[in-house]
Amino acid sequence: MRLTRLHVRDLRCLADVEIELHPRLNIVSGRNGAGKSSLLEAIHLLAYGRSFRGRVRDGLIRTGAPAIEVFVEWDEQARPARRAGLRHAGGQWEARLDGEPVDLLGTLCAALAVLTFEPGSHALVDGPGEARRRFLDWGLFHVEPGFLPQWRRHARALKQRNALLRQGAQADQLQAWEAELAEAGEQLTTARRRYVAELEDDLAAMSSRLSPDLGPLALEFSSGWRDQELSLADALLLARERDRSVGFTTVGAHRANWRLRSSLWPAGEAPSRGQAKLCALACLLAQGRHFQRARGEAPIFLLDDFAAELDQRHQRRLLEALHQDQWQVLMTGTEPPAQLATAEFAGFHVERGCVRTGREVVYSASQTQ
Repeated sequence: MRLTRLHVRDLRCLADVEIELHPRLNIVSGRNGAGKSSLLEAIHLLAYGRSFRGRVRDGLIRTGAPAIEVFVEWDEQARPARRAGLRHAGGQWEARLDGEPVDLLGTLCAALAVLTFEPGSHALVDGPGEARRRFLDWGLFHVEPGFLPQWRRHARALKQRNALLRQGAQADQLQAWEAELAEAGEQLTTARRRYVAELEDDLAAMSSRLSPDLGPLALEFSSGWRDQELSLADALLLARERDRSVGFTTVGAHRANWRLRSSLWPAGEAPSRGQAKLCALACLLAQGRHFQRARGEAPIFLLDDFAAELDQRHQRRLLEALHQDQWQVLMTGTEPPAQLATAEFAGFHVERGCVRTGREVVYSASQTQ
């Protein structure tokens, strides 16, 4: 999967920017606050339906503009010359995929596989469980065609049961939605557990490759209820009175979680912030490797503020891993990394919302010395 062109309008300080991308490595440089991250943010918005730095309505739209517009073209092995566009006004959006209108944002997100490592990515390891559930669901969403309907079925049943709980509904009103929630939740949990098991080898390999000091990492999955003792249907029944008193469902697949195990920290302890960053990066690399094996092509990898997040040793190992796996990479920094001793890449310099590109900023190894 290779992005070939990106066109952004009215995203933060970017008024109207269009660039053609290198198939392997793209470096976006500039001073802090110049708008470097906004280019990555545009791609992330198209691939996820949201920014990695907040909601669209919270400052993402350029002052005075009605909406953000993002358009990309990319190539795939099976379907070359694909294109997608999104116009997002905060409360409303319009999208097109390969020239056809899109009714569901998930359809657009499914078309473009993007993984993002940014300053807040450590939350995947040391933050709330929601980020870890999204991590699992992203992987399943992109490799299992039937996952999205399954996920929506569970979300609908959960929403209905919670609404009834808030209304103080009686048992006969809850039973039908509990049966639906239990069946959908068990299926969702089976898929998540299987995915975690499939990631194990890739995670152990990528963590050792990225940082041998971490040792091989392992994942430990929890379903959101005592599934070794109870079916989800039984767990919902036993929790019914408590759930009615608090007004929401306290057990089930929506409370699933996972944690990392490593010899570096004892059970029950959390990794340091630096370790959490490296572990999060290893998880993303393992997820990308799994996607590549399942789909036969690599995802696109976005690295925001590359040099600030990783020391030079880990920068070098990451670049080597991405190069060997033939991923397309877009990264930001105040200047091109010194580790690019043998790489060729396209360079883009951002200043006050404008992007300078062309032959004068397409660097080769000799220009980075």
